[in-house]
Amino acid sequence: MSKSRKSGKKKVQTDKQVQRKLLIWSIAIPLALVFLIFAIQHRAGISYLFVKWFEKGKIEREDLSKYDIRNKELMRRYDDKIYGIDVSQYQGDISWDEVLTIHDEFPVDFIFVRATMGERAKDRAFKENWKAIKKRNKLRGAYHYFRPNENSTKQANNFIKTVKLESGDLPPVLDIEEMPRNQSMDSLKVGLKRWLTLVENHYDIKPILYSGDKYFADFLEKEFEDYTLWIANYNFWVERPKKHWNFWQFSEKGSVRGIKGPVDLNMFTGTIEDLEELCRD
Repeated sequence: MSKSRKSGKKKVQTDKQVQRKLLIWSIAIPLALVFLIFAIQHRAGISYLFVKWFEKGKIEREDLSKYDIRNKELMRRYDDKIYGIDVSQYQGDISWDEVLTIHDEFPVDFIFVRATMGERAKDRAFKENWKAIKKRNKLRGAYHYFRPNENSTKQANNFIKTVKLESGDLPPVLDIEEMPRNQSMDSLKVGLKRWLTLVENHYDIKPILYSGDKYFADFLEKEFEDYTLWIANYNFWVERPKKHWNFWQFSEKGSVRGIKGPVDLNMFTGTIEDLEELCRD
């Protein structure tokens, strides 16, 4: 084979190698940029996965659970927001004198307490919790767990008989999470509106509506978007509240001194003045 043919063949091979490298880099660089942007936007979730890997390898780190890390990072990012908790009989006996901060860092500025469930049921710890919060000058609110297959008027009356709102208390809350078994969704919506209207007329303040993110988006958004909304979404990859969320329940695994076990954590997306304006006159 002549030298010219050999050199020509080498040149073709070199050109192909260059093209192959250019192709690889043209794919690798955009992918690296996408990964970098993703990592920055979801650093809390990645921190959780990283710590989980460490836990499996039995490598010691700070005395923080995977939930502590995600919660703290999110709350630090939104340190201009207001944070609170919600409790029920499932938290057991609470040492209210110790309930001051979330994860020993963020002040507890408001507390929602479960009061009633369905037509007749009452939370066993409601009276004690309700009085204790008042003594400690915390903003407090009461919520009703709505049972779709029970009478909405009786449910409203159950809440009204149980909860005595005072000046400075947060609006009453309707908690709807369950799907109806014995009625249509349209019928359920009628019942929800009836509860909300009866409670608003009694206390002279518009209630707050609580629900899961998907439940609200799928079934309630069109008819109930004008209410103050308290939305639950615990997804590790959701790291900012949506515009229509007034309250965001972002975790059910919070740590609060004075409460044994995990507790729900909530962000109010306005200022403390905005929160106080919501309260009953």
